[in-house]
Order: sequence, then C-alpha cells, then structure tokens
Amino acid sequence: MNYEKVSIMNQKALKTLEYDKIIEQLASYASSPLGRKKCLELVPSSSLSQITRMQHETHDALTRLFKKGHISFGDAKDIRGALKRLEIGSSMNITEFLQTAALLENTARVKAYGRRENADQTPDSLEDLFETLEPLTLLSTEIRRCILSEDEISDDASPNLRRIRRSIKSCEEKIHSQLISLVNGSYRTYLQDAVITMRDGRYCIPIKSEYKGQVPGMVHDQSSTGSTFFVEPMAVVKLNNDIRELEIEEAKEIEVILSTLSAQADLHRDEIRYDLENMVELDFIFARAALAMEQNANEPIFNTEGKIHLRKARHPLINAKKVVPIDLSLGEDFDLLIVTGPNTGGKTVSLKTVGLLTLMGQSGLHIPALDRSSLSVFDEVYADIGDEQSIEQSLSTFSSHMTNVVSFLDKADRNSLVLFDELGADRGRGACHRDPLYAPRARHPHHGNDTLQ
Repeated sequence: MNYEKVSIMNQKALKTLEYDKIIEQLASYASSPLGRKKCLELVPSSSLSQITRMQHETHDALTRLFKKGHISFGDAKDIRGALKRLEIGSSMNITEFLQTAALLENTARVKAYGRRENADQTPDSLEDLFETLEPLTLLSTEIRRCILSEDEISDDASPNLRRIRRSIKSCEEKIHSQLISLVNGSYRTYLQDAVITMRDGRYCIPIKSEYKGQVPGMVHDQSSTGSTFFVEPMAVVKLNNDIRELEIEEAKEIEVILSTLSAQADLHRDEIRYDLENMVELDFIFARAALAMEQNANEPIFNTEGKIHLRKARHPLINAKKVVPIDLSLGEDFDLLIVTGPNTGGKTVSLKTVGLLTLMGQSGLHIPALDRSSLSVFDEVYADIGDEQSIEQSLSTFSSHMTNVVSFLDKADRNSLVLFDELGADRGRGACHRDPLYAPRARHPHHGNDTLQ
C-alpha cells in the first residue's frame, strides 16, 4: 500500500504536534521487524478513499481483537533478498530456510485466526488479506524435516547423507578403539595426560616433549609451555584421512540438499513473497487496532468540507486519568475559531489536540474521542505553537513567529488547517493573561471565501 507523502512544511507540523510520538507508540504494537518499519514510515494521506479504507481496516481489526484476542506476526522476517536469489537461480542458506519455515508456520496460524466463525458471517475489509495467505504446509514440513537448527542438518535429509554420517561414526569408533589401546598400553608412560583430543580436525594424544621421538606420527600442535606435543599416531592417520574425505563428501551432500530445497521453494516463490507482504500488512493494520484499543479510540467520520466536530476528545499523549476532554466544532457556521482564557487554561493543549487528531485520522488511526466525532480531510496542516526563536536567522521569538505566519498565509488555501498559538500576545514583553488562539480553516482570497484575519 502506498501512502501520499506530506510536504516539507508539514514535516514541521508533524514535529510540532508530536505526531512522531504517536508513531513510536504505534510501532511498539507491531510484532514483526518489517511491521514496525512500516509503522514508523506512516504519514498522513490527503486521499479520502485511502483514509476511509485504512479506517475501515483499523475498525475491522479492532473488532477481531475484541472477539479473538491478539495474534503475533513476529516470525515475518525479511527474506526478500533470499527470494531474489532464488529468482536468479541461487540457493537459500540454512538461516533463510528456517526463517521461511517460521514465516509459513505463522502464516498458517494467522490464516486460521482470520477464518470466519460461520459461513453466514459478513466478510470484512480484511477478508481478502487473510484468504490470500498460503501456508504451504508441505514446503515448511520438508524444511523442518531436513533442517533441525542453524547448525544441524538432519541425518534423514537424504539417504546419502545418512550413509556418509554412518561411515564417519564408524571411522571415529575405530580411531577411539585404536587410541585407547595405545593410551592404556605401550604409550602410557609417554603421555602428559591419558586423554584423546582434537587438533586441526584430527584425533591426537598429548605426548611429553622429551618422548616426542618415541611416538611415530604427525605433530599438529604444541602447548604454550612447550612441555606437550599433540601427536597423531601413524596407526590412525589413514582413519583420520578417511574421516576428512567423508566430511568433504558430507559438505557436498548438504549443498545438494539445500539446492533441492531451494528448487522446491522456487516453485512457490511468488506465494512466499505474497505471504510476507500480506503478513506485514496485517501486522501494520493490527498495530493500528491495538493502539486504538489502548487509547479507547473510535473511528472518526470524514468529510471534505472543512468541518470538524470533536466529542469529548482527549490528547493521546496526556495521562488518561488527568486529561480534560474537549468538545470543539469548526467549519459548520464559522471557519475561524478563537480560543481565549487564562494561563494554564488548556488553550494550547486544545489546539494541539485538534491538530494531532487530524493527523492521526488522516493516517488511518482511530482517535481518542467519542463516536460520531468528525474530521475533515486537509491537504496541508500548518502549526505555529510554542516559542521558536530562530538562532540561524538572528530573529527574535516574535519575529520568528511572524515569519511562520507570513509563510503559512503564503501557502495556505481552502484545503489547509492552520493552527496559531498566542498570535495576539505581546511576545516582546511577556505573555498576556488572555491570549487569543486560532484554529481556522484557511481560505485563499482568490477563491472568494473567508481569509485569515
């Protein structure tokens, strides 16, 4: 799903209205790495159809959460690089196979979660996403049969691998038998310790330095003190060579097994890619629903007429036990609203609440307000809130705000929401006790409508 990017000016509004903090909260509810990434990239859209679709998705996911509880998408790892290599004829590695199997197994669980409880149940907006998931059970089962862990391929992955490993085990048993007889027999007095050890992948015994010449064989290592040499007796050299050859044969057989599995996975490359994309999309949608559940939020009603009507709206970043809900209407009988009151009277919070809820709604997020609250779709949101002194331009706080005002007036049109904080305050001599705050829907004078005053 593609989302329309906001303008550079709106990036400032997103920061001013603390939209980034909401997005960080949203990302915390995603269970997969790609789902979290998708959440962090979410920006408001100005397309009513896209906003409506996303709001419906959030609503339907929230309904499912209430009915069935939460579902994890945590195994949706990014395997797109592996799928690309399959496309050009390369093989996947063990880690990628395990990630693919985990994805497919989780896909099966998610698909089961998404099934309707009865055939008469009306499909919702998420039905197609759940239906198009392909668990590919045969493939995931085959991967698990062949690959036990990051470090272990199953003996049963192929008859040839089983034969090779049996031969290796047989050689090892013969070596141990030979070395034990030497350790407990003729070489006993030459040993530093009566043990069998490995050096460079070869079975050796520790010989005291003064007896090194008494034991025919190959020296592979020496202790740090020089008192011990690790010698491979000639009696086991051929068996060690046989093991080395078998290990090379084993590595080649594992490559054949991974190549065979890769060929099987390649037959379902598109289905795996779609599974990954749909799982990430569902993770993204259910993160939005989980945030709505946490905030006790509701789906807003959208219009394109500049009308805002908030019922008991709460600022989502303020403690729910302390926040004071507000009722606010704009755009029905008037397009410019001035909020006045004493310091700490909640004027700035009210202004930020309107702006932040607008951004959230246009991002497909439910808003913390009573149902039947309505928002308008705006192409631009401009916000001048708080003291912002421009050091780079050597401007005073007042001049900085005036620069913002001029910039907003130059760019704002009938599809803009403009928020001014303390526009009428005497910033050079301190704040007034009854500062006017503006939350107008700007209209461009060329359209013959109301203009900012």
